Amino acid sequence: MNATARLARMPFPFSALVGQQRLQQALLLAAVDPGIGGVLVSGPRGTAKSTAARALAQLLPEGQFVTLPLGASEEQLIGTLDLGHVLKQSEVRFAPGLLARAHQGVLYVDEVNLLPDHLVDQLLDVAASGVNVVERDGVSHQHEARFVLVGTMNPEEGELRPQLLDRFGLSLALENCTDAAQRQAIVKARLAFDNDPVALCTRFATEQDALTRKVRLARGALSALSFSDAVHERVSHLCLAAAVDGVRADLVMLRAARALAALQCDAAVVPAHVDTVAELVLHHRRQAPPNAGRQADGHADGDGNANGSGDGDGRSAGDAAANNPWGALPPALASAAAGIAPVKGVRPLPTKKA
Repeated sequence: MNATARLARMPFPFSALVGQQRLQQALLLAAVDPGIGGVLVSGPRGTAKSTAARALAQLLPEGQFVTLPLGASEEQLIGTLDLGHVLKQSEVRFAPGLLARAHQGVLYVDEVNLLPDHLVDQLLDVAASGVNVVERDGVSHQHEARFVLVGTMNPEEGELRPQLLDRFGLSLALENCTDAAQRQAIVKARLAFDNDPVALCTRFATEQDALTRKVRLARGALSALSFSDAVHERVSHLCLAAAVDGVRADLVMLRAARALAALQCDAAVVPAHVDTVAELVLHHRRQAPPNAGRQADGHADGDGNANGSGDGDGRSAGDAAANNPWGALPPALASAAAGIAPVKGVRPLPTKKA
């Protein structure tokens, strides 16, 4: 490969990214523990989604960065078995797919919401288990496939089904930068890289080496970190408050909190780690609380809660509604005649006379 080609393939340094701290944190957590299940990043074009994913690969053992094209087939993704070779030579010959190539690196899926559901299902299965199993006509082959799955999407082009959304470990939404100083810093960094990528990479070499060591050490420290009852209690509280389905969110939150503790070289996982990672886990799983529509101005009961709408910790329903992203919808009094709540400002249709 000539020098020009090498420069064209050189990724932007992860540590040189500007204004993407939340995205960097999510990617580093998944890098420390790929079993978290991948990171889903939504947002408009030009918000450094692919740049950050490509940069992350440089911090991983093999540095592999594999892109899954939208038109990929199932065989391209998981690989194929040569049954003719099996019959002739009595041994399995496996043609590796993209999952095998991504082992120990990053598998990047742009516009994941436009992929067929069955391919997304397979991706998420392997990302969580770390093993790819290929079966064809009774012949089976499996291989390790431990990678960081990074999926990106623009919500304007369609959503993922809730069942698939839930299976992504972490998720966050990026927005266009509206701070003038930060936009200038982003543009200056990009221009410096485009003008002389070697110089920029050299300038951030120390930070890159430190991050690489940090990820490696954090991976080795995971097994030594356990979860106290206080950590479990905090996770349960947050997941119940978000009204999530099932317990996948609990499991992912625990793993993400442990990965954060390992990254920070902390001796134990504590509730503060849980609070830091909670939004990344709950962003795509949060649902409307079951009592979100109750009246917010009831009389206080003996426990100091508004009747029928308190949250159990002494706050009024008005306070709870202020912290509820779905808002509070006070019910109207039902019509005695028809049992339907009247809508102000709308006249009823005239009834026809017999």
